[in-house]
Amino acid sequence: MAKIRTRYAPSPTGRMHVGNLRTALYAYLITKHEGGDYILRIEDTDQERYVEGATEIIYKTLKDTGLIHDEGPDVGGDVGPYVQSERQKAGIYMTYAKELVEKGEAYYCFCDQERLASLVQVVEGKEISVYDKHCLSLSKEEVEKNLAEGKPFVIRQNNPTEGTTTFHDELYGDVTVDNKELDDMILIKSDGYPTYNFANVVDDHLMGITHVVRGNEYISSSPKYNRLYDAFGWEIPKYIHCPLITDEEHKKLSKRSGHSSFEDLIEQGFLPEAVVNFVALLGWSPEDNNEIMSLDELIEKFDYRRINKSPAVFDYTKLKWMNGEYLKKMDEDEFFKTAKAYIVDALKEEGDSVISADEAKLKQISNMVKTRIEIWPDIADMVKFFAKLPEYDTAIYSHKKMKTNEETSLAVLKEVLPLLEGLDEKDYVNDTLYALLSDYIKNKEYKNGYVLWPVRIAVSGKEMTPCGATELMEVIGKDETIKRIKKGIELLEK
Repeated sequence: MAKIRTRYAPSPTGRMHVGNLRTALYAYLITKHEGGDYILRIEDTDQERYVEGATEIIYKTLKDTGLIHDEGPDVGGDVGPYVQSERQKAGIYMTYAKELVEKGEAYYCFCDQERLASLVQVVEGKEISVYDKHCLSLSKEEVEKNLAEGKPFVIRQNNPTEGTTTFHDELYGDVTVDNKELDDMILIKSDGYPTYNFANVVDDHLMGITHVVRGNEYISSSPKYNRLYDAFGWEIPKYIHCPLITDEEHKKLSKRSGHSSFEDLIEQGFLPEAVVNFVALLGWSPEDNNEIMSLDELIEKFDYRRINKSPAVFDYTKLKWMNGEYLKKMDEDEFFKTAKAYIVDALKEEGDSVISADEAKLKQISNMVKTRIEIWPDIADMVKFFAKLPEYDTAIYSHKKMKTNEETSLAVLKEVLPLLEGLDEKDYVNDTLYALLSDYIKNKEYKNGYVLWPVRIAVSGKEMTPCGATELMEVIGKDETIKRIKKGIELLEK
């Protein structure tokens, strides 16, 4: 069996859409599962849509996601150039287009815009233009005369108008279309550049691509591709058309969603490896239904025959959950490298200049929030109270399970205040503080929550905190702890 070769062939038009990332990922997984080659080809033939710097975005995204290509513009290979504009300058596409003209499978078209506009029809409210093969009837002499005069032209594929064409997709099976639906698509544009469709076929053949992965919006174009392969006498690759990706409202995922590109998600605080894991599951699942998988595990388990034909829903909530699972598994020091900046920014925003300059305390806070966040920006709201006690409603002192209310909480705070005041600053560490409060609880024959709940509310001003009361007090220190306990008493007395 021939070695599997897949390609990712993006156009440099901006950020990498999630759908494009999935195509890149599936192509990578298919070939690496079988020990094949992964090729990167830059398809920049649409010069009007070219965006400066977009090629660098492609390189960076592939690097950040771990989808390392074996051949490409930046690493070379035996079947280059790997940039279509360079291949166009080498005359590759024109050579093959002329070969089709010689075979009668393509023809020169000299129709101007005015004539082409006259062919536009409105069908069910949509404008559709179907070329009428007008220039197919031109004699060889007329064609040569027009070319000699420098008359603008395109080269069109000569598709039949009768019968059917069938192509096979690995997921959808055999798909048959009526040939009268096959327009004579343009192969070479008037600027000499190939169209996406034509360059795709030529390059996939010359680069030895065995499996073509793309979105199912290209299914309708596949019969035209196959007719080109047949016209050249080339072997047709295996097609894998992936399902549409929709948002939660089952509409096509668009830029307006705010999370349609890989860069959007990274900027929102997601980890690249979590995004890759999530994107892999947009239309595919492993046999064991496990959801958290590294790239190596995805390579091992990926079977493209398990790709679903139904649209895949981009579940943002699930992505956040998955990202949280990855954050929990991170090494503490590695987590701190990124978390530190978020913590410091949040503390300084609240006017802090002490904790944000204390590396040890920052590390403590980092370890507290590590298992409680889903994306990096979650850190801010979780840690701001360390710098400044927020305003809060004393109603939060009441907790049915802890059997506390504002009256019992006031009594507890008044009793623990002198105990906390009696400790030296050096003793404001979690173990000592917890032992102190535990002795008080034991002597009073209280339940832990009866005391620790109001103390935690007083020192944080929040119902939900990343850790317990004594851990919080260790970070904010004696002076701030006493100040906040007194504030709690004051608020409860009112």
